[in-house]
Amino acid sequence: MASHLTTVVLLSVLLFGFTYAVDFDYFTLVLQWPATACDINSKTCCPYNGCCPGGSPPPGFTIRSLWPDYNDGTYPECCEGAPYSENALSSLSDAMTKYWTILNCKMSSSCIQKRPFWAHQWEKHGTCATSVVGDQQGYFLTTLQLYLKYNVTDVLIQAKIKPSNSKTYPSASIISAIEDAFETTPQLTCNDDTVYQVRLCFDKEFKVRECVGESNQCPQYVRLPKFAFRNVTKSAEEWLMSTIKSVV
Repeated sequence: MASHLTTVVLLSVLLFGFTYAVDFDYFTLVLQWPATACDINSKTCCPYNGCCPGGSPPPGFTIRSLWPDYNDGTYPECCEGAPYSENALSSLSDAMTKYWTILNCKMSSSCIQKRPFWAHQWEKHGTCATSVVGDQQGYFLTTLQLYLKYNVTDVLIQAKIKPSNSKTYPSASIISAIEDAFETTPQLTCNDDTVYQVRLCFDKEFKVRECVGESNQCPQYVRLPKFAFRNVTKSAEEWLMSTIKSVV
């Protein structure tokens, strides 16, 4: 049965670019550190080439995605669902721009063709989560709510872990601060010695749970480099401190 189902899923992806909605075990909220994300994709990063809209720097960690995942370490992708629609996000546009910031100008490889960042997230991941989050707006709204409720940036600032181009921090201290705040162990990933992603996992009722896999994928000491959009002079730390009180 398992092999037959796998064959059907693979044929659906190859022939039509999607799979039918399937059950899954839990969610992974993926946050990214903007400066590291830009270093990984420096040629197409907005702060470096000015190809994205201007404005204030992102509020520390920004949203990368909300993944439906399986307990065995695999995940569903490209499920059947409504195509991405910008109109469906009209009421969320300000929050999306601020917290789910588009840092990269290049198109992302999606289910059928290369797509803009938000479209890619919905079509690859969101369509497989509709049994819990509903439609496209529900997927993005749910993700924003989780991001604001589990404010990793705020937790690290309160723990005296702030953006710096010179200081390093024990990676274990970053994990410990988040663990103490949310009573769950996050996953921490890095690009060399810079923090790249923090991942928090939730059951399908959005209660925190442990993630699958190694929690600390970083060296002993790591950096959180400062960042800024092109032609913006306000520092990331100033922006972070000014927005903490507004996060609900």
